[in-house]
Amino acid sequence: MSIAVPLFAPKSRSTRLPFQIALFCVVWSLSFAVAKVALADCPPLLLLMTRFLLAGLVMLAFAALRPGEMALTRRNLLAFAAIGIANNAMYLGLGYVGLRTVSAGLGTLVVSANPVLTAVLASVFLGERLTWQKVAGLVLGVGGVGFIVAHRLSVATGQDSPTGLVFTFCALLSIVAGTILYKKLAPQGGMLIGNAVQNLAGGLVLVPFAVLFESVSDIVPSGRLLLSLAYLTLLGSIVGYLLWQYLIGVMGATAASSYHFLMPPLGVLFGWLLVGEHVSSADILGIIPVALGIYLVSRPATDRSLASNRKKEI
Repeated sequence: MSIAVPLFAPKSRSTRLPFQIALFCVVWSLSFAVAKVALADCPPLLLLMTRFLLAGLVMLAFAALRPGEMALTRRNLLAFAAIGIANNAMYLGLGYVGLRTVSAGLGTLVVSANPVLTAVLASVFLGERLTWQKVAGLVLGVGGVGFIVAHRLSVATGQDSPTGLVFTFCALLSIVAGTILYKKLAPQGGMLIGNAVQNLAGGLVLVPFAVLFESVSDIVPSGRLLLSLAYLTLLGSIVGYLLWQYLIGVMGATAASSYHFLMPPLGVLFGWLLVGEHVSSADILGIIPVALGIYLVSRPATDRSLASNRKKEI
């Protein structure tokens, strides 16, 4: 997740930024619905293994063409690999297994709450201050997700199962752990080589599990599978992650993270458009506190709060 080597020209940055933000939000949230389509024709671990290895090789090839991009110390190489295992193999591995019995909309909703949980765990493991607005965001986020999950299980629409939800929540814990790990290790290096290592590490770790627990004979070759894999590899693993890191570099992590509050409604929308998932009024009502909670957690501290903190430090 390093941003040492910019991939986007600084010219017209202000005019391109709204488009880049919109593209990131669409690519990120659409990936859940596209994955749901792909999982109809391919087991989850085989799908992810292929996606990560392809994305890693593509970025490795492009990194080799950029001067200085391949320079990476042993320490940074191992750090990127560890982060890739947490953020790719574990997060999406558990998430994709969950998506087999959980709707894309609910999967997006649960995972998009990661800034809320990250803020809490960062206060424990990284010593970051937990403000009142972050606590309020946590309560709203957890309450909203709990409301939607309880409603979905009570109406038994057939889209979501308790087992799938367990895998989805474990996926949430994995991406939060990966975020904390990244902040702890703080690896340095170019975006392309950093992401290449993360994807290759995630793909290689999944190889033995895919071979042991899944069968190639379960793959149903189809046009939708190829299109879905192409989208997940090129747009999800490459364009989406590079855009995310670019936005962090331009706007800062806090401001960039605030756009995650758009993911729940977009994920529900794409789940409905792409795979015809049922959307109820309860889903819409539950999304509101989740989005507000993510916004409160990601929102920068007010000038008054900053001034107060400075006085305390003095």
